[in-house]
Amino acid sequence: MHRTNENTARSVVRAPYPFAGYGSDWVGVLEIAGPDGVRAARHVFGAEPTGPELLAFALSGADALIARALAAPAVDAAAVARPYRPNPKRLARAAAREQAARPLSTAAQEALARSFAQAKTENRAAAKRRRAAEDERRRSRAREKAKARHRGR
Repeated sequence: MHRTNENTARSVVRAPYPFAGYGSDWVGVLEIAGPDGVRAARHVFGAEPTGPELLAFALSGADALIARALAAPAVDAAAVARPYRPNPKRLARAAAREQAARPLSTAAQEALARSFAQAKTENRAAAKRRRAAEDERRRSRAREKAKARHRGR
C-alpha cells in the first residue's frame, strides 16, 4: 500500500528559468508560481554562462536556488499586474463613435419610426405606379395622334 506524507506531498508548479543580460552580468531568475502566489529567486552568473557551466550549476547550486525561491514571500500575480491602459487616440475614437450613434429611444418612438419608414416605402411604390401610368397614357395619346396624322385627318 502506498502512503503519502502530507508534509512531503507537493503540487506541481510552473518554474521557468529565463536568463537575461544586465549590463555585463548574466542573471537567471527562478519563478515558482503556486496556488498561493508567485515566489522568485535569482542567481548572478557574471559573464555569459556556457553549457558546461550551466550543467555544473544545475548539479550543485540549483538546490540552494530552489530553497531560496521557496523561502521567498509569495506575491499575488494579479495584484502586481499592470492595469490595461488603452491607447488615448483609440479611446477618443470610441467615444466619438458612441456620441455619433443614435440615442436609445422609447418603444413609442421606435413604433413611429417604423410606421414612417413603411409609409415612405408605400408612397414611393405608389408614386412609381402613378408615373408609369402617366407615361403609358402619354405614349398611347402620342400613338393615337400619329395614327390620326397617317390617316389624313
